Amino acid sequence: MEEKLEDAHKFKLWKKNILGNGLKINNIEEVYSRKRYNGEVLFSLLMLDAETPEGDKIPPICFLKGEVVCVLVVLIDRATAQKYLLLVKQRRIAEGGYTYEHPAGMVDGTQTPLEIAVQEVREETGIHITESQLINLSPDKRLFPSTGTSDEAMYLYFCEIELPSEEIQAFEDKNMGTDYEFERITTHVFPFEEGHRLINNTNGLLLDYLYLTYVEDWASLKKLKS
Repeated sequence: MEEKLEDAHKFKLWKKNILGNGLKINNIEEVYSRKRYNGEVLFSLLMLDAETPEGDKIPPICFLKGEVVCVLVVLIDRATAQKYLLLVKQRRIAEGGYTYEHPAGMVDGTQTPLEIAVQEVREETGIHITESQLINLSPDKRLFPSTGTSDEAMYLYFCEIELPSEEIQAFEDKNMGTDYEFERITTHVFPFEEGHRLINNTNGLLLDYLYLTYVEDWASLKKLKS
C-alpha cells in the first residue's frame, strides 16, 4: 500500500518544524513524490506558500528528503596503528559517475538515527557494529546541507575498528548493497588522506573534518589530564 504524503514521517516532521518556527502555511502543493519499493515516500518536490513571522514570503521550492545518517568508518591497523577509510563506491545522479562516500541512509519513522546508522554500516560494508561504538559528531543539533532548498538534515557519526592488516584489506572491492533497493555498491579501503581526497560530496568532507577535530581535541584533553 502506497504511503500518502501527509502520512509520511518526514513530511510530518518538516511541517511540525515549519509551524514551530512561526511560519504560517497557506498551501502545500505536492508536485511529485518518488516512492520506495514498499510504498514509503522517498523524496518529494513541494511548492510551499508560506509566510514568515516577519510577514515575508519564504522561497517556495522544497525538496523533501528528511533525516539522513552518515557514518565514517575508520579501520586501524593493529600492528602499525595506521588509519584507513572504508568507503563505498556507487553511481550517483549528480553527474552519473561513480562517487566515493561514507555509508549513509535515510531515517524513517520506525527506527532511531542510531539504529539506522548501525543498519546502514551492516548493509553497505558487511561490518556488524553496535550503537555504543558510534560517536555522534553533531550531538547538539541537526546539520543541513542546503537550507535554502531542502529539509535534508544530517546525523554524522564515526566508529573506529582495530583489525589485523589482512582483515582490513579484505574489505577492498567487496560487493555490497541490498537487492530490494537496487543498490550496486562496492567497498574500498584507502589510507585516510588518500580516501579523503577521493570524496567529492560536502557531507563526507565535513564528516572527515569533524572526526579529525574530535580526535585532536580528545588527544589534547588526555594530554592535559596526564
